[in-house]
Amino acid sequence: MNAKDIANIRKQFKLNNDLMKIREILNVYVQKESGEIYHSVISPFEMLDQESQELFFINFKKVLTGALDAKLFELKFQRDVEDSTQMILFDGLQSDTTDDWIDYMHQIVGKMFAHTVYEFDTVVTFIRGEYRKATKKRDPESEEGGDDEVYSNEFILCSLNKTDQPKKALVFDYVEREFRSNNAFDPIINLAQPLSGFLFPAFNDNAADVNHILYCAGKANQPDETFIEIVLNCEEIITALEEKDSFELILNKVIGDTVDAQVISNVYEEIDRVVQVNKENEESEAPKLDSRDIERILRVSGVENVDTAKVEHAFKAIVDDEKHELKASNLVPKSVKIETKVANLSLSPMDLKHVKYIMFQGKRCLLLEIDDDVVVEGFRLESEIH
Repeated sequence: MNAKDIANIRKQFKLNNDLMKIREILNVYVQKESGEIYHSVISPFEMLDQESQELFFINFKKVLTGALDAKLFELKFQRDVEDSTQMILFDGLQSDTTDDWIDYMHQIVGKMFAHTVYEFDTVVTFIRGEYRKATKKRDPESEEGGDDEVYSNEFILCSLNKTDQPKKALVFDYVEREFRSNNAFDPIINLAQPLSGFLFPAFNDNAADVNHILYCAGKANQPDETFIEIVLNCEEIITALEEKDSFELILNKVIGDTVDAQVISNVYEEIDRVVQVNKENEESEAPKLDSRDIERILRVSGVENVDTAKVEHAFKAIVDDEKHELKASNLVPKSVKIETKVANLSLSPMDLKHVKYIMFQGKRCLLLEIDDDVVVEGFRLESEIH
């Protein structure tokens, strides 16, 4: 799934939306330490009051929010796994009766807590519904398109949430007109920060892909390996941060630990160009780079004495799987930070070409090329010509 597909699904979670029909919602309350189901309740989603629906919509959107390969991961199911989660979810999606669907989802819950112990009670929420997307936008003149013809796919979304104990507080009773302590003991379900979750199946080119699942990690670049491998039965993944670090190590082995700012700026600019061309062509699959692609990028970026064998050796030494390709969008940092005792700079990696590290009057200096005047506390600084 690409970011556009995920965003389109996420925005459909709203009231009275014909493009998103949620049939059932199942909430499973699991006790801490024992991991046993304390209570399970299912109901038609439309039977919930409007406020409850809106709270759950916030939760579902959170499961589908975040950067790909950092917070959200498209995972591939392992093959030939006993009691495969893929088959449980597939059968659950196809089940005709509510009781069968509950049984399948309870199997997923059992796998979640078989190897994980939480210090707090948790609530696992499942929904089953239908997601629709218009095949083409409505033409305002002919009034064709829009909902006239849609892609339609069934899905299951899961959200795992912690519970918080209510804090003691002093409240004012309007009826009795008195101050008293808050005696509420009901656990509060934290729907704003899901611990993890997933969407099954994944969607690619507007079609369901039952061989993949979209997984949501609780924190960016911190996927739960146990959840991925044991609960979801999916293959291992590499985060965006790990790919970025791997790329930097490859560059270090090929270029060395000293580099001209213009050259490294060119490298990032060329990678970004590859990403932007992919977006302009509306390719469904994100561009990936192997050792040959990295070699080409280094050559066009002005790196001297680029040797094919050296690039291949560096790639194999850093990346465990020789067949693995680095996703281009993961390799360009959002910003580059330069920290000194005098000041800290944060700038786009493509703007490194405007920075020079020089010796001036026997002192180390950073020379920053700018287009505008420098204004400090309302005063425009005088320029000096050397």
